[in-house]
Amino acid sequence: MRTTRQNPETVAPPIGSYSHAVCIETEGAVWIHVSGQIANDPDGRLVAPGDLPAQTERVFENLRLILEANGAGFADVVKLQTFVTTFEGFAESREIRARYLPEEPPASTAVRVVGLVVPDAVIEVDLVAVVPA
Repeated sequence: MRTTRQNPETVAPPIGSYSHAVCIETEGAVWIHVSGQIANDPDGRLVAPGDLPAQTERVFENLRLILEANGAGFADVVKLQTFVTTFEGFAESREIRARYLPEEPPASTAVRVVGLVVPDAVIEVDLVAVVPA
């Protein structure tokens, strides 16, 4: 088993002591664990403070870029966790999410929370993907 950590240059650097992705290579597969992503643009600025649909779009773009940097895509995602601070705009957020996910979506959890580490962030999503080794 081999473990690698990655912070692709296509997304903003982590804002703490973590890696954007940790890949665990086993005999038959690579498990990609992606840290929670907020709506930071590549320069590290939070987009659309307080706007759930706009932030959802940026979050899923960040996730796409991280998956691609690891040779994966949304079809490889087996688990998705979403944390939101508001349900205002949640229906639009789900529509944006659906554009990225395959026809047969992964296991998923959505939780409303009091707040996220970055005050004006209203959504954070993490995921696990599996690709053949």
